[in-house]
Amino acid sequence: MVQATALPRNEEGIETVLGILKQRFGDRLQTGASIREQHGHTTTWITNQAPDAVVFPHSTQEVSEIVRACAEHHVPVIPFGTGTSLEGHVNAPAGGISVDLGQMNAILAVHTDDLDCVVQPGVTREQLNTHLRDQGLFFPIDPGANASLGGMASTRASGTNAVRYGTMKDNVLALEAVMPDGQIIRTAQRARKSSAGYDLTRLLVGAEGTLGIITEITLRLQGIPEAISSARCSFPSVDAACRAVMTTIQYGIPVARIELLDAQSVGAANAYSKLDLPEVPLLLLEFHGSESGVVEQAETFGTIAEDFGGSDFAMTTSTEERNKLWQARHDMYWASLGLRPGARGISTDVCVPISRLAECVTAAQEKAAGMGLIAPTVGHVGDGNFHTLLLIDMENADEVAKADEFVGWLNDLAISMDGTCTGEHGIGQGKKPYLAKELGPATKYMAAIKVALDPDNIMNPGKIL
Repeated sequence: MVQATALPRNEEGIETVLGILKQRFGDRLQTGASIREQHGHTTTWITNQAPDAVVFPHSTQEVSEIVRACAEHHVPVIPFGTGTSLEGHVNAPAGGISVDLGQMNAILAVHTDDLDCVVQPGVTREQLNTHLRDQGLFFPIDPGANASLGGMASTRASGTNAVRYGTMKDNVLALEAVMPDGQIIRTAQRARKSSAGYDLTRLLVGAEGTLGIITEITLRLQGIPEAISSARCSFPSVDAACRAVMTTIQYGIPVARIELLDAQSVGAANAYSKLDLPEVPLLLLEFHGSESGVVEQAETFGTIAEDFGGSDFAMTTSTEERNKLWQARHDMYWASLGLRPGARGISTDVCVPISRLAECVTAAQEKAAGMGLIAPTVGHVGDGNFHTLLLIDMENADEVAKADEFVGWLNDLAISMDGTCTGEHGIGQGKKPYLAKELGPATKYMAAIKVALDPDNIMNPGKIL
């Protein structure tokens, strides 16, 4: 495991707050070792740093009470959604109180005519889309995991549909939040645009719980498309596949999803999901629109793919066939583990301008191979974002060191290409060293905002900065 840095603990304050919250919340405050460890859980290689207690609020007012008690006694507060983030976001390096928002999971309003809805932060994306289905609406952001919408907003989540529908920052209209002093605020109204003051909505989206706790979210919705088609196509190399993506985007074809699987990933998907795809780089695509439009768009892509050596092109409008392919894509983490049973999967992501995508992915594959690492790669390549999953024996210090070297090298490479150290995983604890390299003096102003809003550094301390 990679050791996460511990921060000084306020033992007296923690003990006092535990007493206050136990009296107020009773059994909804839990201090058992297993539940605390679960809430310090990190799905990567960063060590678990458990909180001192976990509390389960049911309302914004209760969240405010928790934060006020913690603020008065200078005790850390760590928001928790479903725990699917990848960079140590929910660790408690100074101890403190984990605020599990999972029981705040009500869909408060759906405004069909306005194409928006209001939800509590514990609502998951699958729960919301099941609720919306009968109304002809859906929420398009799909990070793969059935994450909570509060967590998705806090980490500025993205996913397979981002190439058409954007990321969370593009789909959150307004927030209700509890600030570090316990004050409850609203960042905006439901209007589709506003010039009213600072954009506090965008400030909190992606702040990873370091500036406040999101307790209510107003989201943009989309109409369920009249028709959906999917296509797949194999390519002789990752470079050829990436160049096909660039050309497709440049042609203005309105792709909803465009995903890359390298040859290792395709092999893993074949074994895990019982597919029989050629084990060479693969693109999966999805098109949304009219019955004739989605067929035309898929066929146009097929023509482009031919120019780059594409083969085994197949298009379908069958819901069953589409779901089978996309489920295989969403299962890639588990499928990839089959490439080296017993290994730990260490996922990292970067994002570069589309014009540098082929170069970056190819360089990453060559680097991993040269270091003797098994590193299947998948990506939301329509927006230049890709993920490499390193399969590591965590008991082998040499392998762990190589993995650490590779992650650092890849982040530096992406930054050198005018890209970013993270397209969607966020900074948390794991990517802090690269944020400073990427943004330089700008991080000083981020720190100034943090100090201004949270002078005692109680909100998810040790993350981002």
